[in-house]
Amino acid sequence: MLDKEAMDQVKKVLRRSIEKNEIAGGNVMVLKGGKEIFYHEEGLADREAGLPIRRDSIFRLYSMSKPVTAAAVMILLERGEIDLYEPVSQYLDGFKNQMVCEGDRVVPTEREVILKDLLSMTSGLVYGGEDTAGRETEALFQEIDNRLFSDSPMDTVEVMNKLGKGALAFQPGTHWQYGTSADVLGAVVEVVSGKRFGEFLQKEIFEPLDMQDTGFWIPEEKGSRLVNAYADNGKGELLLYTGNHLGIINKMDREPAFESGGAGLVSTIEDYARFASMLLNEGSLNGVQILRPKTVKYLTSNTLNAVQQKGVDNWLTLSGHSYGNLMRVMTDCSKAGGFGSLGEYGWDGWMGAYFCNCPMDDVTFLFMMQKTDSGTTALTRKLRNILLGSC
Repeated sequence: MLDKEAMDQVKKVLRRSIEKNEIAGGNVMVLKGGKEIFYHEEGLADREAGLPIRRDSIFRLYSMSKPVTAAAVMILLERGEIDLYEPVSQYLDGFKNQMVCEGDRVVPTEREVILKDLLSMTSGLVYGGEDTAGRETEALFQEIDNRLFSDSPMDTVEVMNKLGKGALAFQPGTHWQYGTSADVLGAVVEVVSGKRFGEFLQKEIFEPLDMQDTGFWIPEEKGSRLVNAYADNGKGELLLYTGNHLGIINKMDREPAFESGGAGLVSTIEDYARFASMLLNEGSLNGVQILRPKTVKYLTSNTLNAVQQKGVDNWLTLSGHSYGNLMRVMTDCSKAGGFGSLGEYGWDGWMGAYFCNCPMDDVTFLFMMQKTDSGTTALTRKLRNILLGSC
């Protein structure tokens, strides 16, 4: 159990962050040995209406969708329906005859992008940037946004086929750079399974784990539970954020044509705790098996070689970590910027959703908030240090 001093300190730090207008509100949870040992909620889900954060508040996960997508890929891998060395073009025609940026030139790839590249973020697919690959990716997301509410919104496979026709930022397998690989994997799952990606996740992961509030959109009867998104105006004030980002509808109030495996899911802290607990329990939860133990061991391992690792090493706050299967993995606790344990894994999201599993300690830590451009914040690390240092 956590000591009272640690619990009081978490509440104090979270409250102080809200008072300083760093966030509007959030909730935090810790599980040990599969049992909840701490939960706290603080602040507002809707500052304009004065609605508080609750256990059943629904948050946009953004990139914390990625581990769920990786688990879906592992299900197909277990069943022998895919091989990680297969080219992506086997499933998505847009990835045939790809080109890559080399300086000011665009040249043919030396080899095709394979599924393993997507899981490791070594595909050459990026989010944005000043080179041809970055500009083309930004233009595609702008097109998705422009067509979100039209009569012809872009669907998952259409988007990814168009992404594949753009230039890569580097030769496949030669580097690590965070990007759109998980979105492509969502489309691959859709093609292989013959189901919409969201339908596959619902049937194979969400329903078996009783994740009733997780999906790519929120039905009307649950809409009031969606936490408002806020943005820092640069003057120490939080403003309501109403924009759409990365092809995701901010209100999450309709079934999207594009189901983003990299950013599109919403969930509650309790739902995601079930997913995280399943992973920590070697693929099973409450008698329901989603993945086999060996699959989970592979899923939660770093997969980068020494050359690829240099890309992760350039990301300051990932010091002490490697990467594999759409998650960071702790490889050297002495180099990390906070307390943790060897083999710890997890990820975060653009609006601040965060989770980690610590297998050596049998501990899960989750924190939910909704502020743009967040990822892993200083507040998240402070809460982590208090709680993981006490478990």
